[in-house]
Amino acid sequence: MSLYLILGLVAVIAATLTLGAARWQSASQALDARLEAAYAPAKPTTYDANELDGLPAPVQRYFRAVLSDGQAIVSRVSVTHTGTFNMSETAEQWKPFTSTQHVTTRPPGFVWNGRIAMIPGLPVRVHDAYVAGEGLLRASLFGLITLAEMRGTPAMNEGELMRYLAEAAWYPTALLPGQGVQWTAVDDSSAKATLRDGNTRASLLFRFDEAGLIESVYAETRGRSVAGDIIATPWEGRWFDYARRDGMQIPLKGEVAWLLPEGRKPYWRGHITEIRFE
Repeated sequence: MSLYLILGLVAVIAATLTLGAARWQSASQALDARLEAAYAPAKPTTYDANELDGLPAPVQRYFRAVLSDGQAIVSRVSVTHTGTFNMSETAEQWKPFTSTQHVTTRPPGFVWNGRIAMIPGLPVRVHDAYVAGEGLLRASLFGLITLAEMRGTPAMNEGELMRYLAEAAWYPTALLPGQGVQWTAVDDSSAKATLRDGNTRASLLFRFDEAGLIESVYAETRGRSVAGDIIATPWEGRWFDYARRDGMQIPLKGEVAWLLPEGRKPYWRGHITEIRFE
């Protein structure tokens, strides 16, 4: 192969990657703009421990463990993650990812913008979002070739609102009853949380450890994509490595899994490298 042909191929690949990155950035900015357009400042603006009266005992212990009276209510969050993602529905095909995520708590919403390294120089870009009441999942090779896109169905909307509710462990003031979450007693170490947003309703079982912190969240059914179809499947997220950030105790590491008849199948393992609250 001649040097000129090699240089030409390199130039084509570079141009393709540059064009894909630019198109993906434009799509990301459009999602972020929709998220911001729906945003409304949180009310009230600070946490009052009297709000805990009447909540299930493990939920009261949780808020006392992670919040202090007078804690500012979180309105927006920006998160940076790194970790690994299992790209196979049936096997173990873990690939490294990096991502940014923007969150608003009133109304509930987020945009996750991930970059998964399939092989060096071959990125799969992913949007996973809940914006203005609509769930969205989009995956693209280079940011140019669509690999998957689902949006706006009741199952998508519910599944993405579930994700928001599960990840509220990162922004725990969003789990307060004054922010729209209804808590139902289950036992001394767990409680059910329900959040409604318009016509969409999400419920999760929260399990708490001996320190009162969220150990895991569980859904009896959540929509799982299998060969282009959405299959209702039990789902679980686990939280680890709690640390204090802006006065709140939050988990810095997590793992998410489908609970299949043949056993537990994790598909996301990540940790927070940076988090900013407003």
